[in-house]
Amino acid sequence: MICKCALTAQKANCILACVKRRVTSMSREVILFLYSTVMRPCLEYWVQLWGSQHDMDLLEQVQTRAMKMIRGLEHLSHEDRLRELGFFSLEKKRLQEDIIAAFQYLKGAKGKMGRDSLSGSGAKGQGVQF
Repeated sequence: MICKCALTAQKANCILACVKRRVTSMSREVILFLYSTVMRPCLEYWVQLWGSQHDMDLLEQVQTRAMKMIRGLEHLSHEDRLRELGFFSLEKKRLQEDIIAAFQYLKGAKGKMGRDSLSGSGAKGQGVQF
């Protein structure tokens, strides 16, 4: 049985093959538009959801393949291509999303407690005293 992440990578590779066969312009704008709108959201979703190292490597290979299609960047390494295009690797993107989620969680926890619950000026006047 193939896992859903592998199916996603397979589907993304099929999309890349279709783009390679059907799209005449391999310019930066065209490939980035197709990659950013069709493939990247799906890849990022699976990296966030599953994120095992094997899955991440599989999806990172798809991203590498897509970035190699861009004319004019063939001489650059994958990391340099990503930097040039303003992208992060999927692993770094996952870390960024994890940090944002942790920040929002902590901000939300503070927001729920609020100033009133700590200062003693709550509805019944019974706050936490330190």
